[in-house]
Amino acid sequence: MDSNLKAQLRELEETHINLEVRSSSDELDKILADDFWEIGSSGIKYHKKDCLELGVVLSEMTLHNYEIQQLAPGVVLSTYFVEDKTRDRNTLRSSIWKFIDERWQLYFHQGTITEDGLS
Repeated sequence: MDSNLKAQLRELEETHINLEVRSSSDELDKILADDFWEIGSSGIKYHKKDCLELGVVLSEMTLHNYEIQQLAPGVVLSTYFVEDKTRDRNTLRSSIWKFIDERWQLYFHQGTITEDGLS
């Protein structure tokens, strides 16, 4: 897999969990695809409109063990581990990124709470 693509998508993923970006609906709008949806760690399904209008969780998070797999041309799955310092919990995360309108956009996201620690 292209290491430049991995670095680019990791940077976008880190932008997505950045507190400043998460608190700005304008910034989130740039990252999330129009048909974005996610399954939150609560098990609740959210769409882009929900994220922009209701906001998203504001936590201090760090990303670890970032990996990607190309699913199709212009479609990439990323998986990683997040330490959530604000809520004192860890999650396993997955995202699907699509290359839309000449840029990578977040199409799908899921976070699952785990008792596992960083390995």
